[in-house]
Amino acid sequence: MAQPTPRKPNLDSVTTINEDGSRYFLHPSDVRGKWTAWRRIFGIVLIAIYAALPWIPVNGAPAVFFDIEFRRFHFFGLTLVPQDLWVMFFCITGLGFGLFFVTSLLGRLWCGWTCPYTVFLDHIYRRIERWIEGDAPARKLLAAAPWTASKIAKRILKHALYALCSALIAHIFLSYFVSIERLYSFMGEGPMAHATAFGIVTFLTLVLWFCFGYFREQFCIIMCPYGRIQSALTDDDTVVIGYDEVRGEPRGPKDKVEGDCIDCKRCVNVCPTGIDIRDGLQLECIGCTACIDACDEIMIKVGRPTGLVRYDSMNGLSGKKRRFLRPRIFAYTALSLLGLTAFGFTASKKARPYTATFKKMAMGGLPFQADASSVRNFYQLRFLNKRNQPATFTATLVDAPEGFVLGGGGQTVDVKAQGEVTRQFVVIAPTANYDGKTTVTLRVSANPGDVEIDQTVTFLGPNPELLGTPDS
Repeated sequence: MAQPTPRKPNLDSVTTINEDGSRYFLHPSDVRGKWTAWRRIFGIVLIAIYAALPWIPVNGAPAVFFDIEFRRFHFFGLTLVPQDLWVMFFCITGLGFGLFFVTSLLGRLWCGWTCPYTVFLDHIYRRIERWIEGDAPARKLLAAAPWTASKIAKRILKHALYALCSALIAHIFLSYFVSIERLYSFMGEGPMAHATAFGIVTFLTLVLWFCFGYFREQFCIIMCPYGRIQSALTDDDTVVIGYDEVRGEPRGPKDKVEGDCIDCKRCVNVCPTGIDIRDGLQLECIGCTACIDACDEIMIKVGRPTGLVRYDSMNGLSGKKRRFLRPRIFAYTALSLLGLTAFGFTASKKARPYTATFKKMAMGGLPFQADASSVRNFYQLRFLNKRNQPATFTATLVDAPEGFVLGGGGQTVDVKAQGEVTRQFVVIAPTANYDGKTTVTLRVSANPGDVEIDQTVTFLGPNPELLGTPDS
């Protein structure tokens, strides 16, 4: 099928949709420059981190590991169980306002530099396409050419590599939930032995292949909500990628107009979402910097200063005073720091590698037992070891009235790696030392790590005046 006549970008509709509603396929040109080089290096580093994290052990578990089977969530040494997940609210809140801060200050830096979709698309799939089918003019000719043996071979090779990369990305993603070792064992046992895992990988592979092989920039334009909320987060002082209209206009051939823009449309040809940056900041712009390097390349060739398209604020591009520190910057900074600080505090206090849960028990339907010699309260202690190594828990009684002792079930408990043990303990108070309802503190010490967990519980008994009588 022949490629439609190139569409001229406008502000009324997206370039990737034809007037009849059909898809207009983009073939962005390749570009070289300092920003492109830095983005490529940064993208490769991010891909390497994504592939390496499941291999890096921290406290006996992968650095980032969402262990669905045992309901343990390991994050750089921090281990959470489901009842601890509430602390992640503060982390997500802090990171969310951190993203708001970055967007208010530097625009869609996330989209162009760190978004996984952009990183995989630009630094893996587009590189494969350019390696097999050539530069943009060659790809356009190939798209419009009839289905010859050469075209079929190129398309089969391209999509085979797309499928292979998609499968690798999907398998790495699954390793964040089942671990690398178990993933290898799954692969050795065959797909039907672990049908759920196989189905997830197959589904993810197909979705990734579809998105990166066909849907591409449509995801950023149509599905991603981030581009739509940027208008609420940015203002005229936000640093974005923009066109210096004061310097560039009127545009036209070199030496025939006063403006520096020669209207070569190189910035349009390299744009992965098909916009014309000279029309101003638009929803489709992902901040990839391709237009900056493309324009700088042309400016150097025609002997004019670079920076006609550059990182700057709308006020800066129009020659007005720039303001980097603004009320919204302070607000988002404060909210982000508040969320991350709360996360750090709660994680250090609550999300420990071990937990001990104290629960009062009723023996024979009574909250206590008493006789002439003593008053006894029973407690159930649930020990949970989140780590991938055995642990020993020692229960002791601290901060209790004189004469109170802890007994029953043994004070030392061994718990296997990622194991859970429940024990019954009894706190005994001699009659002579009991003078009414009081509180005691139970302490559990965990080794290794020498972690101490304290909880104050209520100690109940009969009216002290009744103790020692025949009816007590």
